[in-house]
Amino acid sequence: MPLHFELVTPEKLYRSADVHMVVVPGSEGEFGVLEGHAPFMSTVKDGDLSIYPTAGAAPERIRIEGGFAEVNERGLTVLAERVIEA
Repeated sequence: MPLHFELVTPEKLYRSADVHMVVVPGSEGEFGVLEGHAPFMSTVKDGDLSIYPTAGAAPERIRIEGGFAEVNERGLTVLAERVIEA
């Protein structure tokens, strides 16, 4: 089963997709989220989100600045202060 992932900024819903895994730059260290992860909340530091679309695939990286991450029964939502476009 895939993980439902959403990346949201104050301006818009930046990304909504079903993925294999996301690695988040948490303020206490990076953490990975797979489908079925226990409920969890963390502040997010400036850094790269690594989004793995499928198992074994190369990650897509999206640079973000600050915010919060929440894992619940619906999946992972990252509320970023800003997304840095490459």
